[in-house]
Amino acid sequence: MASFRKMLVAGTAITAGLGWASQSVLAEPGGEVMAITGATIFDATGRDPYRGTVVVRGGRIEAVGADVKVPKGAKVVRADGKALLPGFIDVHTHWSPSGSPGTLPQIANAYLASGVTTVNDFHQQPEAFAPRRAWLADIFSPHVNFVARMSTPGGHGADWGDTNTTKWVATAESARREVQALQPYKPDYIKAFADGWRYGQLPEESSMNVETLAALADEAHKHGQRVLTHTVTVERGKLAADAGIDVIAHSIQDGVLDAEAIARIKKAGTFYAPTLAIYQLKPDEMGPGRKDDAATRLRIRKYGFAEENVRNLHAAGVTIAVGTDAGIGGAKHGISTLQEMELLVAAGLTPKAALLAGTSNSALALGLAGDRGTIEKGKRADIILVDGKPWETIGDVEKIDRVYVDGKLVHGGGVKPPAGNLATTLPALPAAALIDDFERADGRSSLDTLRLTDMDGGVERSSVVSNRVTHPGGNGSALAFAVQMSLKDKPEGGVLVPLSRGSVRPVDARKFAGVRLEMRGAGSYLLVVNTLAGEFTAPVEAKEVWSELRVPFTALVATRPGRGEAPSWRGDDLVQVGIVVQREAGASAWGEIDNLGFY
Repeated sequence: MASFRKMLVAGTAITAGLGWASQSVLAEPGGEVMAITGATIFDATGRDPYRGTVVVRGGRIEAVGADVKVPKGAKVVRADGKALLPGFIDVHTHWSPSGSPGTLPQIANAYLASGVTTVNDFHQQPEAFAPRRAWLADIFSPHVNFVARMSTPGGHGADWGDTNTTKWVATAESARREVQALQPYKPDYIKAFADGWRYGQLPEESSMNVETLAALADEAHKHGQRVLTHTVTVERGKLAADAGIDVIAHSIQDGVLDAEAIARIKKAGTFYAPTLAIYQLKPDEMGPGRKDDAATRLRIRKYGFAEENVRNLHAAGVTIAVGTDAGIGGAKHGISTLQEMELLVAAGLTPKAALLAGTSNSALALGLAGDRGTIEKGKRADIILVDGKPWETIGDVEKIDRVYVDGKLVHGGGVKPPAGNLATTLPALPAAALIDDFERADGRSSLDTLRLTDMDGGVERSSVVSNRVTHPGGNGSALAFAVQMSLKDKPEGGVLVPLSRGSVRPVDARKFAGVRLEMRGAGSYLLVVNTLAGEFTAPVEAKEVWSELRVPFTALVATRPGRGEAPSWRGDDLVQVGIVVQREAGASAWGEIDNLGFY
């Protein structure tokens, strides 16, 4: 089964958006004034650190300087001996349930504890943006920008998601159309999986041609959205610059960028966020006693290229930003952002340059420099207090004392976060009896959720086509689906129906006994019920005449756990229901379903 694997990767039910979410929890009352006194201020403008005072009113910096006076009646925070910096910014994270931590409030907590006040989340399907923005607005959280994904058929990013999760484009025309199609979701940024190189460890996937990438960037810019790319090779780095990409969001690792390539990237004004944290060598891959197998030698060689490229780009005047890819692999949320700055220093940047990368440079890369990233009058009061002098010793970034978002204390100082920061999911909604009668022609269910296509993962994937057809007897519409199985072991395909918008909020179906549907087809199928804990399935048989099928919850078997051991059925954490068919490689299959619901 690929359904729950896809759900895991897409981040179902685990994760405000800049400019779109209310700040109900973080908003400071308009007249309240705070003054932080006695700190050594690293304002990220390029000025040397100095001892001074910062005054915050209504979530914004009202005054900052060495001779600023404390307003009468202001709440005073005495910070003698501490450093005051802008909050850190991470331009590349994945709020994934397979990450560490793996639940939305705990991910938010981890970033705040590390002084990170703005992040980009590359992980969610656009349908989930609005409910996640609403969720984040009700807890203490960094500002989270939601990034819509685009790839090529057979490309990285398209090897696990359907086209409602990651847009698949191959021409300039399709790129423009799909960027336009994303606009109702109000994405903050666009990510393009432009490079199909798999680090010399897996077969190369398809890559995006310059015409498609340039059209994608141009169309996104028309809508005020910057574009970040998955780019990891020298040639694709040149292409990204030529296409007008804003940020290269990974390390180039297949070789060393020559002077001509660096000049092209610099001339284009492209920012570089090398995500060294996701690539950093493991303890057994370093030192005189390190492993000496071929895979380790390859990783060491690639990481050497990554360090040399960021060092050379920085020396040439290309602006370096901070991104981590946290939530993927072993990169942990929060601490990885701090490690990224430490790794930049290890690669040859000064501590001051690394701090600028994690603050003002990242704000510039995201087009936010007028709003945050430095400690200046009028800027958002996203600021942190640190013990030590990180501009001299970069490791001091890990000594976080207090963190403020929009002038509100959200970490340290005895602050008590809202109850939502201690929860791991949103409260479940009562399940409705009807999930989908397939009467809507816009691809949405009776619950107003967007149906998802399910298929096996990989470069070669089964092809699934679905369409509404007339139910025999004139009894409204049904959904027909056809699957052309890929040429691989255990191919599959089918349709999933989310039980809430973007599968973000679970539903409680304990008042029901099972799942019912009307169906016709040929042979065996699997009823799939995805939950927060994992995937459950039960076999069903369909004939070429319509019949009603009822599957009791007691017949469902855990087939793919979400995290750890196979879960037990709960019934109050359901997120998706659907039908999947499995056949031999290269075979075809079909089915028709109607009136899907609970009984």
